[in-house]
Amino acid sequence: MPRIAGVDIPENKRVEIALTYIFGIGKKISNDILSSANIDKNIKTSELTDEDVAKIRQLIEDNYLVEGELRVDVQNNIKRLQEIVSYRGIRHRKKLPCRGQRTKSNARTRRGKKGLAVAKKKLAGIK
Repeated sequence: MPRIAGVDIPENKRVEIALTYIFGIGKKISNDILSSANIDKNIKTSELTDEDVAKIRQLIEDNYLVEGELRVDVQNNIKRLQEIVSYRGIRHRKKLPCRGQRTKSNARTRRGKKGLAVAKKKLAGIK
């Protein structure tokens, strides 16, 4: 199982798909990397040679922000928005959607579980 950018990429998948297991690399960037390295995107990861893996690793290190560095960069961007008290920063701080989605009827994943009122038990025979 080749290790690229601190991630073990699966052996039984095509290289094009296997590279997308790295945070920050999608299908487009994966195709760009493989075309730059002159590697066929349809071969399985297990068929890659050590030289091919080294080429891919070098291209990713030189040209792309991935994994930990990218996560830190995203967190710093959110922190900057919160510090300058922008609209998006306020929405992040309140844990609400910040891209214009409605919150009256949706946004359950962002806002959390609904706080339902618990019905009181009716006591039998007491009026």
